[in-house]
Amino acid sequence: MCVVAAAEELESELRGLWMRRTRRPRLYNGRAKGRQFGSKCNSGDRIGCGIEPVSFDVQTAQIFFTKNGKRVGSTIMPMSPDGLFPAVGMHSLGEEVRLHLNAELGREDDSVMMVDSYEDEWGRLHDVRVCGTLLEYLGKGKSIVDVGLAQARHPLSTRSHYFEVEIVDPGEKCYIALGLARKDYPKNRHPGWSRGSVAYHADDGKIFHGSGVGDPFGPRCYKGDIMGCGIMFPRDYILDSEGDSDDSCDTVILSPTARAVRNVRNVMYLHQEGEEEEEEEEEEEDGEEIEQEHEGKKVVVFFTRNGKIIGKKDAVVPSGGFFPTIGMLSCGEKVKVDLHPLSG
Repeated sequence: MCVVAAAEELESELRGLWMRRTRRPRLYNGRAKGRQFGSKCNSGDRIGCGIEPVSFDVQTAQIFFTKNGKRVGSTIMPMSPDGLFPAVGMHSLGEEVRLHLNAELGREDDSVMMVDSYEDEWGRLHDVRVCGTLLEYLGKGKSIVDVGLAQARHPLSTRSHYFEVEIVDPGEKCYIALGLARKDYPKNRHPGWSRGSVAYHADDGKIFHGSGVGDPFGPRCYKGDIMGCGIMFPRDYILDSEGDSDDSCDTVILSPTARAVRNVRNVMYLHQEGEEEEEEEEEEEDGEEIEQEHEGKKVVVFFTRNGKIIGKKDAVVPSGGFFPTIGMLSCGEKVKVDLHPLSG
């Protein structure tokens, strides 16, 4: 779903839960006081609003904004039982907008949001060969230090928070690991074995979190299985300067469980007392809003198998971010990677 409007002065809001004002471009999400978001819009600009497609049955919706066909950022909100309805608000005399309720993002925008997993997508490759979206293990596979490691060039962020691998060939032992790791993670250590990493291992179904000893977590994975990994970000999460530059985005979450949805709601609706006073004060003063960085940068890392969430793990994001990382350790292993499965 996408709604695009051209306006001289435009306020757009969705069910009264959030809005983007062009006079002072800010994002409002269930609170009277917004946060800086995007750039100011003028006469002739097109402002768009839509809901991201997701792979699973969801109880939350990821809402995104566009300006002149280019994505500005996104936020998340619980799904209403009655659905979410397009809404436009105006505030002063003379304002006019043209509304397109059946607008679609063009090919140019899709190409920005969809990136093929070729070699330039990878920041580090050790004993791994890239052929399109296919990764092939080239190591000896004789000891635990013969790890083949592939690490993405960019960390997961609120705009790209999930990735998947399909086991094309399990090789001799299916020693395939999928997870997240710090940028300087040792190349000869399986993801999850050392600090600053967490990973789901296909051969035994265990989760490893900064330790060589894993814990029972999910089922084993075999040829044809699709393993996924993502992050549930709190709404007030702020990225490092080394991470993704789009720090205007709000929470992104992929099909969380009911418990996670409740947690998201708790975060979303904090500090609502005295909102009327805050709104009045904001109308009088147009100063910079002070936002506190999420203490400790705690997130929830989740893993999937064939489209179903199998478990979650609390983690603290290392400096620079959590990078998608894949490890292989036995001869013949091949996986197909999709670093952006939700972009289409």
